[in-house]
Amino acid sequence: MNLFAAIEDTLRPSPDAELLTTTDGVGYSRGEILARVAQIANALHGLGAQPGDRITVQVHKSVECLCLYLACLQAGLVYHPLNPAYQQGEVDYFLRNAEPFAIVCDPDKLPMVQALSDDCSIAHIFTMDEAGMGTLADAADAMPDSFATVERAGDDLACLLYSSGTTGVPKGIMLTHDNLLSNARTLVEAWGFSAQDRLFHCLPIFHVHGLFVALGCILLTGGSMRWAAGFSPEAAKAHLPECTTMMGVPTYYTRLLADPQFGREHCSNIRLFTSGSAPLLVETFNEFEQRTGHRILERYGMTETGMNTSNPLEGERKPGTVGPPLPGVEVRVVDDAGEPVPAGKVGNLQVRGENVFRGYWRMPEKTREDFREGSWFDTGDQAMLGPDGYVSIVGRSKDMVITGGLNVYPKEVEDVINGFEGVKESAIIGVLHPDFGEAVVAVVVAQSGQAPDPAAIIDYAKAQLANFKVPKHVELVDALPRNTMGKVQKKALREELAKLFV
Repeated sequence: MNLFAAIEDTLRPSPDAELLTTTDGVGYSRGEILARVAQIANALHGLGAQPGDRITVQVHKSVECLCLYLACLQAGLVYHPLNPAYQQGEVDYFLRNAEPFAIVCDPDKLPMVQALSDDCSIAHIFTMDEAGMGTLADAADAMPDSFATVERAGDDLACLLYSSGTTGVPKGIMLTHDNLLSNARTLVEAWGFSAQDRLFHCLPIFHVHGLFVALGCILLTGGSMRWAAGFSPEAAKAHLPECTTMMGVPTYYTRLLADPQFGREHCSNIRLFTSGSAPLLVETFNEFEQRTGHRILERYGMTETGMNTSNPLEGERKPGTVGPPLPGVEVRVVDDAGEPVPAGKVGNLQVRGENVFRGYWRMPEKTREDFREGSWFDTGDQAMLGPDGYVSIVGRSKDMVITGGLNVYPKEVEDVINGFEGVKESAIIGVLHPDFGEAVVAVVVAQSGQAPDPAAIIDYAKAQLANFKVPKHVELVDALPRNTMGKVQKKALREELAKLFV
């Protein structure tokens, strides 16, 4: 059971039909994409890549990168995408932990990757630029355009994505062919996708949202895409009129609303707007409906699980909620002892279903820690289940910050900030932001007699962290608030700085 076989079954019968067209107007048929996928699969297979080998990919979004993802599936390899913004220290950990057979990187990252590969024993390094050109494309050009899809079991690993916890140690999330296929099929049914749909694909594809949710709904139905390298209100206004659906993070919708020219005329052909990866403010939901006549469908998912809940396609979409559980997914809200709490009470959200990941890569103890008896996965989110079955996410028991739909884990940023000369300690929090949903803020205590410059701290962080992790503000304080056990009270900091950006 290979996920790619299901995709191929959808695309192969109509090879001349359009699959996607870039915002630059370059079109690709289903047959052209399948042929290129086969060439890349042949190139990797010819080097000796075996089913289960990891292929690490740190490149910008391109059609060639999409083909690389599909080629990994077809060849039975494990696709391991990384945010292109990750810096050397971050990439070093991922390479050591994943031990990939090959890495594909942006040409600008090649010196860094070559230096790291000497220590990580990576056999093959390829390049791929923003246009999809590079040494991998060169290798694929010489290959046959047909490849026999490798048979895989449903619980075989398809993709390896990394998350992390408050310890700051990244965890490899093992996603199987069954995980991805079952969740995609559920979403196709729940959101009414068909071959008539055209998606404005403006999400990154190193992330679950753009890689699995958006692509799955199109590739399993035979729909088409207007393919954008990234999101901009200008591109959205230009291409939404030809599309039937758009998937975005709350930041995309706030940016559209900030454009006074955006309105109903741009959305006349749209049947569905969805939002995820971060909480959608009720104010954004209401303003978008007033401006366009569309009620955004908000849903809830995780890297570990894909999508768990969703407001309905037909029925009431309640602002401030993420809807009831999707078919085939069970959710429950429990107290710290694992006992169910009544409707309307806040507790720990747990989920189970075919969508839930197999476990953490090479971390059996952490896997056991996050799974409860009966295969319930503890999400780390705090939630409330309404009497109507709708779920409301009210907070996170973990301190993760979600900014622009991307996860930032405070411990990692704190470790960097604490290394700046003159800093005694720091606390990273998320503060409400009108554009990003949450903004990363560093609350810093200086060493005695020192007065570190906030701008210099931010520059220091930029040199070591992906840009989305860098604090947008540094607040200097005399001391961090702590409880009787000495734990920093981040809730108090968030309340104190709640109006920093609004």
